Amino acid sequence: MLTNLSMGKVGLDTSIRKMLATLDDPFTRFLEPEKFKSLRSGTQGSFTGVGLSIGYPMRLDRLPAGLVVISASPRGPADKAGILSGDVILKIDDSNTETMGIYDAAERLQGPEGTEVDLTILSGPEIKQLSLMRAKVSLNPVQSRLCEIPALGKEASRVGYIKLTSFNQNASGAVRKAIETLRSYNVNGFVLDLRDNSGGLFPEGVEITKIWLEKGVIVYICDGQGVRDIYDTDGSYAVAATELLAVLVNKGTASASEILAGALKDNNRAVLFGEPTYGKGKIQSVFQLSDGSGLAVTVARYETPAHTDIDKVGVIPDHPLPAAFPKDDEGFCSCLQDPAFACYLNGLELFSR
Repeated sequence: MLTNLSMGKVGLDTSIRKMLATLDDPFTRFLEPEKFKSLRSGTQGSFTGVGLSIGYPMRLDRLPAGLVVISASPRGPADKAGILSGDVILKIDDSNTETMGIYDAAERLQGPEGTEVDLTILSGPEIKQLSLMRAKVSLNPVQSRLCEIPALGKEASRVGYIKLTSFNQNASGAVRKAIETLRSYNVNGFVLDLRDNSGGLFPEGVEITKIWLEKGVIVYICDGQGVRDIYDTDGSYAVAATELLAVLVNKGTASASEILAGALKDNNRAVLFGEPTYGKGKIQSVFQLSDGSGLAVTVARYETPAHTDIDKVGVIPDHPLPAAFPKDDEGFCSCLQDPAFACYLNGLELFSR
C-alpha cells in the first residue's frame, strides 16, 4: 500500500507522479491535499474562484497552444467578464498556459475571495487582457421557467424550460423539483438546456437520465476488452418519461452532460438542438489517500446506447439552433414567441425530428 512505503513525503509524492506519468493520460493525476479538497468542493455547493471550467483542446480546431474554456458558471466573475465557451486561455497572471496542466491552472484560478487574477484570453480573433476578482461561486445546478408560446387556432402552449448547469450532489433532486413545479402549470413539454454544462458526478448523470427515460440503456462502460458494465433503467425512477422533450447542447456540454444527452438521443426520447458537444468520453474515479491527498484515475471509457464512442468527437445534435440563440431563460422564451426575432424557433419545430 502507498501509505506503508518507507520514504519521505516528498519522495513518495514524486514517485506517485512518475508512476502516473507513464500512463500518458492528462486526466489521471496526483492531487495534493489542497487540490483534492478543491476538486471535492466542485461537486458540492460552492467554491471560491472565477467560475471557469477548463480543458485541453479535444478536436483538430487549429487552436493555438493553451487551455480551452469549456464553460463559465452563470453570473460568476468569468461569465460577467464575457468569457465564452471555446475561448482559449493563453496566460494566467504572467504564466504561459502552453505547457500548463488543467489542474495547475485550476489551482491558479481559485483563491481567496476578493483577490485578483489576470487572464490573457483569445476570443475568436481578438486577444483580451482581463483582470477578474475572485468570488464565491454558487453551484445551484438548476434554473427553471414557464414559457407560453402562441399556437395556431388554439390556446397558448406551455413549455417548461430547465437549465442544468452542473452535476453536483444536488442536481437530480433539483431537476425533480423543477419538473414537479412546472408540471403544476400543465406544461405541454420540456426543454432541458445543457449548454455550457461541463459535467460533474457520473452517478448524478445516470440518475437524471432515469428521470426522463421510461426504459432502456443509459451508457456502456468499456475498457480495452470491450463492454464491462451496462447502466440501464426499467422506468421505476422515471418522473417525466412521456412528455415532449427537447435538449439544447453546445461545445461546452461535456462529460456527464454528454452521457445524458447521448442516452436521450439514442433512445429516441428527445430531440437535440445546437452544436456538437465537447467530446470527453472517459471516466475517472477519485481515491483519497491517508494524508488527505488523492488520486484521480481514468478507469474506463463510455459509449452511448448506440455504441458511439464520443471521445474527441462529441454528441451530434439533430438540428442546429438559430443564430444568436440566447442562453438565459427569459431570452429563450422570447425566441419562441416572436417570429420577428433573429433567434426565432417555431414551437412546433421544437419537438420535431
